[in-house]
Amino acid sequence: MNILLVLIPVTLLVVVTGVVLFFWAVNHQQFDDLDSPAVLPLLEDPAPDATPLQTAAPLPDGGAAVADPDQG
Repeated sequence: MNILLVLIPVTLLVVVTGVVLFFWAVNHQQFDDLDSPAVLPLLEDPAPDATPLQTAAPLPDGGAAVADPDQG
């Protein structure tokens, strides 16, 4: 019976934490667009703002390659 004195406050803490995190996610627009992210991998030409980050690969001589060929 003494375990109830521990479990009830712990359960209330978990519930309150979940509610706070849910409202934080709603206030930070985490649930605004649920359909577009699921469709993006299926598109052939990604939108300009959805392009993956380009990373520079190291060159054999120790220098760094240019990430964007248009920038020279």
